[in-house]
Amino acid sequence: MEPQSSFTSLAETAEWLWAEGLRWFYLLVTPGWRQYQLFIILGLIVLAWLLRALAAPRLQEWARAREGWPKWRLRLLVQVRKRLALIFFTLLSGAVYVVMQQVTWPSRSYLIGVAATLAMVWLIIGFVTRAVRNRLLRQILTWGLWIYATLFALNATDDVARILDGVTLGIGDLSLSLLTLLKALVLIVVMMAVARLATRSAGSALTRNEDLSPSMRVLAVKSVQVVIYGIVGIVGIRALGFDLTGLALLSGAIGVGIGFGLQKVISNLVSGIIILLDKSIKPGDVISLGDTFGWIDSLGARYVSVVTRDGKEYLIPNEDLITSQVVNWSHTNKFVRLDIFFGTSYGDNPHEVRKIAVAAAESVDRVLTHPNRPVCHMTGFGDSSVDYILRFWISDPTGGLTNIRGQVYLALWDAFAENGVTFPFPQREVRVLEGSVLETRRPGAPPEEG
Repeated sequence: MEPQSSFTSLAETAEWLWAEGLRWFYLLVTPGWRQYQLFIILGLIVLAWLLRALAAPRLQEWARAREGWPKWRLRLLVQVRKRLALIFFTLLSGAVYVVMQQVTWPSRSYLIGVAATLAMVWLIIGFVTRAVRNRLLRQILTWGLWIYATLFALNATDDVARILDGVTLGIGDLSLSLLTLLKALVLIVVMMAVARLATRSAGSALTRNEDLSPSMRVLAVKSVQVVIYGIVGIVGIRALGFDLTGLALLSGAIGVGIGFGLQKVISNLVSGIIILLDKSIKPGDVISLGDTFGWIDSLGARYVSVVTRDGKEYLIPNEDLITSQVVNWSHTNKFVRLDIFFGTSYGDNPHEVRKIAVAAAESVDRVLTHPNRPVCHMTGFGDSSVDYILRFWISDPTGGLTNIRGQVYLALWDAFAENGVTFPFPQREVRVLEGSVLETRRPGAPPEEG
């Protein structure tokens, strides 16, 4: 639309609004039943506020005396207390309207009926929109519904729609009217509110589903969010009248450029999806990656959070978990076998040593005796000792590996000391052969000649 025509449309709209405002003003100030209805409505408003002042403290005391009530009931009481004046006005105006419809002409209670209808609609909207948790979305939705309900009750929707449709905004070859923008805004806000409720409900249901693994729950929740919000975005763009074909071509060209600059980010995103699909890593698993040992706290779109025994939280990129060698101590089950090595003197009976070692390992609380008992094998004859390997199982790798090894070593020390088993250490013996001469000199002194 040309600037001149837009200016003319705005001037005509302002003139019409001014004329309508003057007409309603003269109707209300002119003595007659319209003016009487206005005074009745004002009186009902004052009466509603007086009743609220009397009832609100009593309602608050009664609510505080409720013990054991669920939170949603208490929140509902709070909302009722905030809207007591509107509730009383709705009841009073509705009762007056019904009585006047019976005792006098219907036209003499028209404005009272409109006020009662608006109050009831506003009250319903106020309670219904409380389901929207986001405060900004709730305010936009509430005010939008209030304005539309007011215009609908006054039979002014067609006139206002015609006015808004006459005010246009040009963007290139695309011409958008103010009515189209408002419709698109209301549609997007409503769909965003519904999308938030749907994603929250779906996320709670999927999280409680025991048939899905933890990784599949995360993937399902994120997929639901992407699909729902994607639909909201597409519908909003279509509501504004944009052609998605051109947008697809533009987004494709931009996507190629962004893809080269965000290779690592995209690689981590794709790796995260692969991890969720193949279930190789899930929340709660105990993993080792290089020098990092800990359990998976959460799976993100770009990284995995690993918490170690010392309280440090490592954010490992998903790509590293795909391309590097990862030890998952609890991939299929939580049973982990640990090995420790030791040696005893040649004078100790190896059969007794094995029995003592197994009994010592079984005395440690975290060592399992079922389904796999500890075992001890002799592995060879060393230079100074007979070598053994002691193997045992645990089911709680999140409790640490180094500490359980240390506990088993201490149990071996105590058991061997109690049963007279000794730990050998390397010894060297120096012999002076017959006919050899032992020379002594001060440190650093040169050898004697001759």
